[in-house]
Amino acid sequence: MTLMAEGPTISDTEPDSFEELLDILDELNLRDGFKAEIIRGSVVVSPWSKAYYYDVLESVCDQLRPHLPEGHRISYGPFLFVFPNSERAYGPDIHAAHRSVSRHTSNHLDGEALSFVAELTSPSTRDDDLTDKVEVYAKAGVPVYLVLDMKKEQAIVYGSPSATGYEVRFSKPFGEKLPIPAPFDCTLDTTGFHPPGQTTQP
Repeated sequence: MTLMAEGPTISDTEPDSFEELLDILDELNLRDGFKAEIIRGSVVVSPWSKAYYYDVLESVCDQLRPHLPEGHRISYGPFLFVFPNSERAYGPDIHAAHRSVSRHTSNHLDGEALSFVAELTSPSTRDDDLTDKVEVYAKAGVPVYLVLDMKKEQAIVYGSPSATGYEVRFSKPFGEKLPIPAPFDCTLDTTGFHPPGQTTQP
């Protein structure tokens, strides 16, 4: 098994199946502020986010909440969404799904129930946020996937999922308004998504 944080460490035993990886994930004792995901057969641990990410998370939720499909809610927090067909398990930074997705006692939620996902990139997961997750979310039929690339300071949104990938892609630099596709059909104002103290160019 591979445990990846900022750098990978290798254990002596390799899990035989996705289910065994899920069991390992459930048994991890992570410090508060860390999350663990299954990406391409490895357990990937992401570290604490920067403080200002909290404002970004709240801004995205506040702006999209009025446009949610009926019966859905949007939130951020350490919840694990599982994609058995792709053998992936992700803990998205922001997630929207029908309220019924949480009406059970398991700590594994159905990834195909998601209506919206957003990831704020970190050094340990940025490449996966921009590649692996785009493919998996599209194949699972997640209608909208938003990547906030904190390194390049740009927002990328994907929509109209299909078996071959997302058919729609828009991007804007932080500070501009980004169109969010159906079923939301709104715009996201990314003003304030830059690091504190940084001013945008007119």
